[in-house]
Amino acid sequence: MASGHPWIFTSDVVDRGGAEPGSAVRVLDHKGRAIGTAHYSAASQITLRMLSNKVEPIDRDFFLRRLRSALDYRSRVVQDSDAYRLVFSEADLLPGLILDRYGDHLVMQALNQGMDCATPMVAGCVAELLKPASIVLRNDAPIRRLEELPLETKVLAGETPQRVAVKMNGLAFAADLRGGQKTGVYLDQRENYIAAARHAHGRALDCFTSTGGFALHLAQRCESVVALDSSAHALDTARGNAQLNGVTKIEFQEADVLDYLAGYAGGRSRFSTIVLDPPAFTKSRSGIDGAARGYREINFRALKMLEPGGILVTCSCSHHMSEAMLLEVIAAAALDAGRGLRVVERRAQAKDHPILLTVPETLYLKCLIFEVLPD
Repeated sequence: MASGHPWIFTSDVVDRGGAEPGSAVRVLDHKGRAIGTAHYSAASQITLRMLSNKVEPIDRDFFLRRLRSALDYRSRVVQDSDAYRLVFSEADLLPGLILDRYGDHLVMQALNQGMDCATPMVAGCVAELLKPASIVLRNDAPIRRLEELPLETKVLAGETPQRVAVKMNGLAFAADLRGGQKTGVYLDQRENYIAAARHAHGRALDCFTSTGGFALHLAQRCESVVALDSSAHALDTARGNAQLNGVTKIEFQEADVLDYLAGYAGGRSRFSTIVLDPPAFTKSRSGIDGAARGYREINFRALKMLEPGGILVTCSCSHHMSEAMLLEVIAAAALDAGRGLRVVERRAQAKDHPILLTVPETLYLKCLIFEVLPD
């Protein structure tokens, strides 16, 4: 707490005082002085997640205040999109709560015991403030297992169609709120899509395209786009999104991206723009070395396929892979590939996923844009 971080681990808790799993509790320091109010977990190594630096009831008024503050912030930072994150857990002082907007529909996640218990109250507050057509509960995130909570997806209120049409940066997307990636589509790259398109040109390759976010934006500036993903379901959605926008210059291919890059890097296939947006290569600190090897390999292969003057957009959503580490890995890949790189932009997740200075876990997405120097 003294560092401004809202987590207190089980090793620091000396007396649980009979607290019930998921309850809001008063937190005392080692001298018995009250330091605030937290949600208590009986299962996780993170025993307490601070909700307030005051002792106060965690009731309907509390959630309404926090939610109004989060909504006010989004009204100032989100533009040209009706799909974005409304609440980002610790970054909005509501640890364990995710709330995303998709047009008139909302998707909610409760990721710890406290927010799981508070779900009916939070859903009621959200309904009062936003009057959504439906609220979907996507409690299918594996992290819930660490809280000994079941994985489930259900509609809490209203009726949710199979796919919801949304607008993002002027483009149309169909979001599967009950079965799509994350809570429907990837919202955290929204601003990076625009940045990538700003620099893109020529023939483009979009690796790990998922529902086609980068590919659709690249198609606005590039001659052609090859979009790769190993998931047939994701590619079906991506093709549908291309059709929604009347985009015909994207060639979608089902492929293992690593195999594709390895197979073509030594050949004559060349691109002017390549995007690498892989899933997290590690979700723990112990896997950093392996993740670094993975990022180095895919960036090396991509650099071998880029023309001089080409653009590399490379991303990492691994929290434990810092920007400094990623830059070091890409520098090594560039040396191996014999390519010189100019840093064009250093970016993070979209502003609707805010970053708290004293909570490093809120900064997880890195998006780096490079230009290949002439040979």
